[in-house]
Amino acid sequence: MSERHPDVHPVVAEVTRRLAERSAPTRSAYLERIREAVRRGPARTSLGCANLAHGFAACGVGDKLALSGDVTPNVAIVSAYNDMLSAHQPLGAYPEIIKAAVSEAGGVAQFAGGVPAMCDGITQGREGMELSLFSRDVIAMATAVALSHDMFDGALMLGVCDKIVPGLLIGALSFGHLPVAFVPAGPMPSGLPNKEKARVRQRFAAGEVGRTELLQAESAAYHAPGTCTFYGTANSNQVLMEVMGLHLPGATFEQPGSPLRDALTAETARRVLGNTALGEDHVPLGEQIDERAIVNAVVALLATGGSTNHTLHLVAIARAAGVHLTWDDFADLSEVVPLLTRMYPNGAADVNRFHEVGGMAFLISTLLDAGLLHEDVRTLVGRGLDHYRRVPRLEGSAPVWTEGPKESADTTVLRGAEEPFAPDGGLRMLSGNLGRAVIKVSAVASERHVVEAPARVFGDQAELQEAFAAGELTGDFVAVVRFQGPRANGMPELHKLTPPLAVLQDRGQKVALVTDGRMSGASGKVPAAIHVSPEAEAGGPLARVRDGDIVRLDATRGTLEVLADLDGREDARPSVSSAAGTGRELFSVLRGAVGPAEAGAGVFGL
Repeated sequence: MSERHPDVHPVVAEVTRRLAERSAPTRSAYLERIREAVRRGPARTSLGCANLAHGFAACGVGDKLALSGDVTPNVAIVSAYNDMLSAHQPLGAYPEIIKAAVSEAGGVAQFAGGVPAMCDGITQGREGMELSLFSRDVIAMATAVALSHDMFDGALMLGVCDKIVPGLLIGALSFGHLPVAFVPAGPMPSGLPNKEKARVRQRFAAGEVGRTELLQAESAAYHAPGTCTFYGTANSNQVLMEVMGLHLPGATFEQPGSPLRDALTAETARRVLGNTALGEDHVPLGEQIDERAIVNAVVALLATGGSTNHTLHLVAIARAAGVHLTWDDFADLSEVVPLLTRMYPNGAADVNRFHEVGGMAFLISTLLDAGLLHEDVRTLVGRGLDHYRRVPRLEGSAPVWTEGPKESADTTVLRGAEEPFAPDGGLRMLSGNLGRAVIKVSAVASERHVVEAPARVFGDQAELQEAFAAGELTGDFVAVVRFQGPRANGMPELHKLTPPLAVLQDRGQKVALVTDGRMSGASGKVPAAIHVSPEAEAGGPLARVRDGDIVRLDATRGTLEVLADLDGREDARPSVSSAAGTGRELFSVLRGAVGPAEAGAGVFGL
């Protein structure tokens, strides 16, 4: 491994210091809780005989004998497997690989539980999307339920997409005294290029092609087991897990079904076994995911132009570990972290090409050399992020690691920190009299970073699509799509709005989107101020904007303003019946159980 350890960038150091100071009381309480669990020793040894008998009743004779004592570690498997979703279908074969590897290494592995896994690509524009963000907290609870039996000394999390990885990690952090690793499935082989897929979508939105042509294009893009190949939330998840040391080095983008993929899965199981309190080097998850690991995750997100969804998820993940991450931390880091990748929607390449030309090993190496990552962190494979400069290859049936690439093989896709695509991370915070919001500008042309135009106000995305289809969206405008926050209907993604707005933009109109909802991790070239807070349902200023009010979105100055006096205006809240959907109905149940403040905040981890 390299011994290069430059000083940490002063802004990275200051954000980390500030984060640690702000989090000191909650982080201290969290660490004391998990350290007390470690001091008590493996929880299984304190179970009553009836409890323990229930726990291994279905095991074979050998595993029963092993689990009867207190020296054989038991590893939990928690999986998001289902065979409808391409990203999760490969996970079906993993438990047997894991069980065999753990058994050979002297332990036991049990499938502890499954978690739901919904696909935002399927539910886009449907009522099911209103359950998407809620599902993260359901997944976190399901993970905690799986680990709640006090049978386990470590855990393996099998999941890939959107809310699933954050939910698994949040749930696992509630058992932070255990070592935990994530086992990725890898991306599907490259199909129809993402840029061509987007072109067909826009042509369909414009009425130039029909459903048959659109379905052919979509099926050519999404065509095999594995994660979708664009750089959205699913693949952002994978990048963050590796830079936080929760994957094996280089495991993130190895494709499903390859001998190396299976070897990495088995090796991950063996590493977790060695990291238990009964192993050679105890690495509790809660100790590993500290302020430095959280900052490393934000830096990697910014450097790759990753999903805006992580401005929500990383806040909640950090809070689960007692760390108080804020949008201000994102904003400060974004000013100094350069953009080092061009992956769709921020470029033409997909994640397979990124992997081919240097991938995670080069990315982590160049960020370390620039002082933008903390090197002295705990990881699945030992102390120090230098381990992640290396790449895996097969030697016989086992993976071995060799030094990674010194330079990118394609600088149109991946660059070093000394020659970035842009000097900042392309993820910016906006503030003004409409509240605070997030904008991702890495895929937006610089001449579109400022849009000032009359508002066109919509109660949901269906209203905007209907206006587009009717030819009513003429001239320059800022689409205000409100009552889409977590209190209103679960904060659905509004990615279905990208094709029609992109069509109008390509026609020469100045357009932008302002919403208290979310956009997909695949959001592209239309400027979009999202996650507006406070949301309209909570009485935020967005509820008082009217058609024709001049809205100014300025990503260069970091402002979001309406050039009108909103004082004295009443909120234009829709009736429950007109806004009702799956998410709103679920939220009414949650609100009745825990109260509006707790339910609304839970989605953000606040």
